[in-house]
Amino acid sequence: MLEQVSLDLPATHEAIASLKLGSVVYLNGIVYTAREGVYDRILNGGSQLPEGLIASSNVNFHCSPAAALQDDGKYHIGGVTATASFRFSKYLAKWLDLTNTKIIIGKGGMPAADYKSILAPRGAVYLTTVGYGTGALLGRGVQGVEAVHWLDELGIAQAMWMFRVKDFGPFLVDSDLQGNSLFAQQGELVNKNIESLYNGLKAPALHRYGETRDRKDELM
Repeated sequence: MLEQVSLDLPATHEAIASLKLGSVVYLNGIVYTAREGVYDRILNGGSQLPEGLIASSNVNFHCSPAAALQDDGKYHIGGVTATASFRFSKYLAKWLDLTNTKIIIGKGGMPAADYKSILAPRGAVYLTTVGYGTGALLGRGVQGVEAVHWLDELGIAQAMWMFRVKDFGPFLVDSDLQGNSLFAQQGELVNKNIESLYNGLKAPALHRYGETRDRKDELM
């Protein structure tokens, strides 16, 4: 059975250091969303961080929420869908330094080198959503919206949302403070098996344009 951990936010260094690859994590406290729109606005556009952000939260969720404005002026969050984190690598070193963020949540992981060169040196780890289609499940852990920033300028998906959460998860621990990554480890195993599959391929029957038996010919 997978180990389950409940973290109160902002998460302490000791709590983060105790996380093990593959453990299941639930969060309690304030989680904020930020992706390329927010990163560019603050890091390149000269905007200031929202007041109180650093004191409130050290968890950045790469997320596009399903948010609906209610008659009472409050927002209902029906679901929170993670987005692919590897697209934001160029921003993360400066962002973590500026915000003291220690936990990144997203899907798909980061480039293998980023765990050791960006996250680990800054005492940060990566949590990933468990499978696809879990946005509604995760939405149940959002108790309310503490604040939303730059909604008019950036739109729902790109704005910075600050969620108060309880039992928010499940998330899987992808990386640790040594820079080890579950995604990277499993990727290496998969790639070894893929090589053996290529070695066993027969010659293409129809010789269609672009067919190959050599992995070095692939374009991704």
